[in-house]
Amino acid sequence: MWRPQPGWHALPGGRGPCTLGVWRAVLGEQPVVVKRLAAPQPGDPGELSDPHHFAWWRRDADVQAAGLVEGTTGLRAPGRSAVDEDDDGITIIQPWVEDAANNGLVVARCLGRFAGERLHYQQAARNQLRDRMRRVAHNGGWRTLARTTVADVADRLWARQLTLLDELDDLPQVVQHGDPTPANLLGREGDDVLAIDWGSLGHGPVGSDLGYYALSAREEFTPLVDAYLLGLPDGIATRAEVEHGARVTAVLTAVNRVEWALFRAAAGEGALAAKYRHPAVAPYIRSLQRLFPEVERLL
Repeated sequence: MWRPQPGWHALPGGRGPCTLGVWRAVLGEQPVVVKRLAAPQPGDPGELSDPHHFAWWRRDADVQAAGLVEGTTGLRAPGRSAVDEDDDGITIIQPWVEDAANNGLVVARCLGRFAGERLHYQQAARNQLRDRMRRVAHNGGWRTLARTTVADVADRLWARQLTLLDELDDLPQVVQHGDPTPANLLGREGDDVLAIDWGSLGHGPVGSDLGYYALSAREEFTPLVDAYLLGLPDGIATRAEVEHGARVTAVLTAVNRVEWALFRAAAGEGALAAKYRHPAVAPYIRSLQRLFPEVERLL
């Protein structure tokens, strides 16, 4: 059975449906990151074995082994990774990336530049937001939000979600990282951001990566859109299309996250309203509050 080596330092946030962990290590004199992916087992969700689902278990390893994003513009991998596969899973050894404290406007511009890439990859993730909304629907929708003061807003958004998703399908489809959080966009080299965790690499509506990133950015929505458009090559999309792709992605994702956080908190004792300031809930509520102007535009 595969095990991490003694002396490896476990990194936070390195767990997932098929990710056993992520560690910092030193090989020779070179600092590296070791990521272990476990192959799906009988009884695991079928999406882990679907090459077009955002949760496909081996996409990160295949993308890095093939060097698909080593030479892309805007976002690119920090260098070639070593990929070793065995019967139980895959081990990825990739270069360590120092945190460059990237400014949000710089990241947004790089996301726009990356959206102009032409990436031919058969196992690219598709319909990421639609698949996430299917998960939420399978679990009963935004049931916990129905017990809060935003119940009416959540109800109207839920009623419009399929229309909004169809509108995203009609937008120009571009390359997207798929999980553009600050933790995955750490490094910087020249005009490019060095990105890690390419497990959700795919194609989606223009502005979608930006909307996802906006949930964690310090900057407001409009300046981020301005920066994205500065990087987006001419002729791909209009400002209105970018804004709509980013807005729908940001709003639906933010509401999903609040529902998830409140559902977990609701299991404990006490009134639900008393848990809005809990540290496991409050950041998601603040993120949604910042987006209220965009919610109003959608409604």
